[in-house]
Amino acid sequence: MSTAELVKKIAREARAASRLVARLSTDIKNKALHAMADELLKRANTLKKENQKDLEAAEKNGLSKAMIDRLTLSDKVIKGMADGLREVAALPDPIGEVTSMWKRPNGLKIGRMRIPLGVIGIIYESRPNVTADAAGLCLKSGNAVILRGGSEAIHSNRAIAECLSAACALTGVPEAAVQVIPTVEREAVLAMLKLEEYIDLIIPRGGEGLIRFTVENSKIPVIKHYKGVCHVFVDKAADMDKAVNIAFNAKVQRPGVCNAMETLLVHEGVAKEFLPLIHGRYKEAGVEMRGCEATRKILRDITAAKEEDWGAEYLDLIIAIKIVKDMDEAIEHIENYGSLHTESIITENYTNAQRFIDTVNSSSVMVNASTRFSDGHQFGLGAEIGISTTKIHAYGPMGLEGLTTQKFIVYGDGQVRE
Repeated sequence: MSTAELVKKIAREARAASRLVARLSTDIKNKALHAMADELLKRANTLKKENQKDLEAAEKNGLSKAMIDRLTLSDKVIKGMADGLREVAALPDPIGEVTSMWKRPNGLKIGRMRIPLGVIGIIYESRPNVTADAAGLCLKSGNAVILRGGSEAIHSNRAIAECLSAACALTGVPEAAVQVIPTVEREAVLAMLKLEEYIDLIIPRGGEGLIRFTVENSKIPVIKHYKGVCHVFVDKAADMDKAVNIAFNAKVQRPGVCNAMETLLVHEGVAKEFLPLIHGRYKEAGVEMRGCEATRKILRDITAAKEEDWGAEYLDLIIAIKIVKDMDEAIEHIENYGSLHTESIITENYTNAQRFIDTVNSSSVMVNASTRFSDGHQFGLGAEIGISTTKIHAYGPMGLEGLTTQKFIVYGDGQVRE
């Protein structure tokens, strides 16, 4: 069987399974999610053993520290996957929810009800935990899922998939509802992207190159998230302790992820007070700072920022710093260089906070909080399927509701149209 034939077979089976999954009771779906969590913990040693094969290959192939961090299945990560599945089980089931209902003059009652999308295709790099997260969210929202991880995580993904399949078999869920494409050939991705008769939505998770490749080659609608160029704006009314702690956390806590801050904007009214404070923290943590001309007059030992720095997603301990004259300039900078991911303002001024919230249209906009909170788990959505920076269907971290659509429902009493 060729790669294209294999992928088509998987997709065809997923389509058939999706019809069954859409009708599963909440109780059965939740039992399956708990069984998946149990299997992951029970087989933790096997998962780590298979993951080690991927880590050794990654080091041999010279993958970055950030990529290896995303690839690692530690006890903490495995427990996190299991906890995420249990949290999804605890969430309300969106399927069948009537979100609105109104009555027409002719007596018809019109409403909208949540239904599954059908079959979701996930294409992702490095993070093997996506395999469990995506499977859990898709199952709870009544969808079948086809998972195609990167070659760097093939052993890990296969091992996780075996846990999920075993749990499905134990609880009466069609095993074809959760499938991992078992080959690393690029042809598998291209074949998958052509199967619009079987797959309803493609969600790519990974670097900008992967997402652009997916968009350019897909016949299926794609949820896009090209990169995370996140900003923190320190307003003139900022509390300095909050500003330093948030700016430090947003950059340093985990720099290799999409919700890490990449550019720090500082109001000129507090720059001389704030910048030396954050400079010391960043320097101690090994952060490379690249600043505008005004910033370098205060922090004389940092590198000059270039034009390309303002739109860069470093995914590393590097930060671009710019002094702005006011909020208008900060917002204009975000509009020009941001990626519609996450922005945060640090301020004690309610009017400024609300203006920032109202004006900035990124998928997550925050006040006095680290951009690192832009995450489905942190937002209470359970594990997220991805972060959408496309203003269609779903925007921001995608939880269960992002994997549903809505149909119209109509209740009549014999009405006919004249």
